[in-house]
Amino acid sequence: MTLPVTIVVDASCCATAREPRIAADEAESIARVFKALGDPTRVKLLSLIGAGEGGEACICDLTEPVGLSQGTVSHHMKLLTEAGLVTREQRGKWAYFAIDEGALDQAAASLRTI
Repeated sequence: MTLPVTIVVDASCCATAREPRIAADEAESIARVFKALGDPTRVKLLSLIGAGEGGEACICDLTEPVGLSQGTVSHHMKLLTEAGLVTREQRGKWAYFAIDEGALDQAAASLRTI
């Protein structure tokens, strides 16, 4: 026994496309931030920086806690800096990083506007 197939078309399910709430360049910027946050090592590095004295940390103090070479940590820090999540200050031969609180607030706010 076969059952009849009924196809119901409901016009209300096919709403017209709307404009996105954010522009393409803003979407790219937001995606860069969340891509940077999508790596557990980078999240741990942010946590280490936030826990550092004065809310900053030297690159030399970040390698041992994450168990990676200085070059690899520098690469992760470059991505965090490019995403705008941290600021970088050169002091002699060492780079010091601090969390950009405004960038974290903006990342959280972007989730509410999407």
